[in-house]
Amino acid sequence: MPMPSDVGIIDCMIGFPASDFSQYDFIRAQLMDEESKEGFDFPVEYMFKNVPKELYGTENPIDVTLHEMDRFGVERGLIGVGGDVSARALKEHPDRFVPSGNVDPNQGMEGIRDMVRQYEEYGVRAFGAFPAGCNPQVPINHAKFYPYYAKCVELDVPIFVCAGVPGPRLPMACQHVELIDQVMYDFPDLVFVTRHGCEPWEKLAMKLMLKWPNLYYSTSAFAPKYYPEEIVNYANTRGADKIIYAGYFPMGLSLERIMTDMPNVAFKDKVWPKFLRENAMKVLKLA
Repeated sequence: MPMPSDVGIIDCMIGFPASDFSQYDFIRAQLMDEESKEGFDFPVEYMFKNVPKELYGTENPIDVTLHEMDRFGVERGLIGVGGDVSARALKEHPDRFVPSGNVDPNQGMEGIRDMVRQYEEYGVRAFGAFPAGCNPQVPINHAKFYPYYAKCVELDVPIFVCAGVPGPRLPMACQHVELIDQVMYDFPDLVFVTRHGCEPWEKLAMKLMLKWPNLYYSTSAFAPKYYPEEIVNYANTRGADKIIYAGYFPMGLSLERIMTDMPNVAFKDKVWPKFLRENAMKVLKLA
C-alpha cells in the first residue's frame, strides 16, 4: 500500500502566498472572540501547527507555489480566480493551474451573472462556496443557494462546498452534512464535492456518498495524519471513486507537511491513483 511516486498529483485546493493576511478580513468581520479577531494572523491558527506564514509577502508568489509543487510531484492545482496573481498564473502557466470560481449566494442574481463572467473570462472548471463564511451565513440547502446550484448544472461544472464544523469560530449549523441530502435530491445532476472534512459527521458523509452518485469528498485542510478513519475505510472499500485529494497550501499547511504525512495513509494500491489524480481529472473534466 505504499504511495506511488509516478502519479502526477492534482491538488484540488492550492493557492499563492499573499502580500499579507488581509484576505481573511471577511471572516474577521463576523468573529466575536478577541483572540480570533486580534490574536491570529490566520483565523484558524489555533488548529494548525507551523502555518507557513514566512512565505507571505514574497515578491514571487507564483514561483514559490510552483517550486513546492515541483518538489512534491503536484502536476496541477485548482486555484481561485480573481486578483492579479491568479490571473497571471493562469495566463503564464495554463498547464499547471486550473481555474475555480467563487460564489456568494447573498448576491442574488448579480452573483449568477458573476458566475457566468468567471466562466467565460477564465474558463473555470469548478466553483467554490463557504456557507459559514457568508455574511449573513447561508445554509447549504437554503433557497439562496439553489440558483447557483442550477447554474452549475447548466454550465456542467462541479461545486466544492465547505461542510462540517467550520475552522473559524463561527456557528456551524449552516454546514451540517445532513443538509446536503436535500440538495442532492433536488439536483440529481449536480456534482457536489465537500471540503474541509465534514467532521464530526464524516460517517454520515460516507452514507450520503453511497446514496448519491454525484456526491464526492475532498480532503482539504487536513494533514493526512488526521484523515478521518471512516473516509479512509470507505475509499478502500466502496468509495475508491469518491475521495479526492485536496491540500491547503499556503493557507494552513505546507506541502512538505502534507506529503511527509501522506505515505503513512493506509490506502490500498488501487486507491492511490484515483485519490491523487484520476477522481479529480474526472470531476474537473481535465482528461
